[in-house]
Amino acid sequence: MPILPASRQNCSISPRDGIALDRDSLAQAFESFTHVAGALENSYTMLQGELARLRRELEVKNQDLARSLADNQTMKAYLSGLLEDLPCGVLAVDADFLLRFANPRAHALLSATEHSDTAIPEDLRSVLREIAAEQHGAERTWVLPGPEAAKSIAVTCAMRPEGLSGQGEMVFILRDVTEEKRLEEEREFARRMKALAEMTALLAHEIRNPLASLELFAGLIRDATRDQLDVAQWMVHLQAGLRALAATVNNVLHFHSMPPSQLAPLNVVKLLSNTIEFLQPLALQRGMGIEFSPACAEILIPGDAHRLQQVFFNLAINSFRAMLAGKRLRIRAGIECEGDLRKAKIEFEDEGVGISPEHLEKIFEAGFTTVKSSPGLGLAVCRRITAQHKGAIKVASVAGKGTTFSIYFPVLGAHT
Repeated sequence: MPILPASRQNCSISPRDGIALDRDSLAQAFESFTHVAGALENSYTMLQGELARLRRELEVKNQDLARSLADNQTMKAYLSGLLEDLPCGVLAVDADFLLRFANPRAHALLSATEHSDTAIPEDLRSVLREIAAEQHGAERTWVLPGPEAAKSIAVTCAMRPEGLSGQGEMVFILRDVTEEKRLEEEREFARRMKALAEMTALLAHEIRNPLASLELFAGLIRDATRDQLDVAQWMVHLQAGLRALAATVNNVLHFHSMPPSQLAPLNVVKLLSNTIEFLQPLALQRGMGIEFSPACAEILIPGDAHRLQQVFFNLAINSFRAMLAGKRLRIRAGIECEGDLRKAKIEFEDEGVGISPEHLEKIFEAGFTTVKSSPGLGLAVCRRITAQHKGAIKVASVAGKGTTFSIYFPVLGAHT
């Protein structure tokens, strides 16, 4: 209510004037109220608009957040799958090299030790410490004992503390390199064997030439001393030794440096006769005999005379080694028919001690031998040369009674 001036405070106001004054005041107050109400309404409308905008923004943010969470879950599942499917082990350790995390492959490796799959064995912890002390990329080998054979595990550091939280945690990768090491050892062994074979072949070539000269001179001396029985006896031993040594040298050459065969029509019966004559000094030296029973005078096969003679020589020497003095080696040659197909069949049958059943599958392997002084190449060379002639070699043996080697070759004009 407005304050009246002091000069008028004591003045009287008529009822009509009071009513007029109250109406003006009320009008002004209503007008003010209406203005304020309009302003409040406008503010409320603006507030509702702002609230709707904020709600929309919040919905967008929530949607983005939901997508981000879904993406994170997908990525987490993807990374977890990768860790589970990795062929190598992943270990996370703290500053004290205590296990913080291990993927399934790492758990499997740890479970293979005497420790549980939640602890790191002390020998592995020592390897981890050595790697941690080295520069990035250092690798060490951890030998993991196994029920049959130890495994070689390559251990490398994949992430150092500066790449993680800076609290000393590290991540290590464990790879089973047992097979890699085995292949590397095999390659090194093959390389050494190749070098040894080349050197052996070179030495065999160098030895063969003087051996041929010695064989020639031994033959000349034998012919010149036929009437001297004591000298002739010594010549038998000399020729036997030279021919046995020549067989060993030829086996080395055939096995390590064998060029392709030069096959030509060959009478295998005549070749066997010549071979038996060459073998006589060895048989006489051991007090043994040789019987040759060809079914016919001529059996033609496509063959290499020098190499086939080596096969016959090797089989005969094996028989001599298996027999005692007084025993005989029987050699047979004939033709075997399978339907209308003909094959040359040559048999070497001895009266020796026989071959043990457990050795029968191994006798054609290079290096396998039951004789200390033998390099174990004879039968391997026989099989290789026979295969080059498109033939086959078989063995049958009875312990205490003897062994029979049977060789089959295609004959010229094989069909009847």
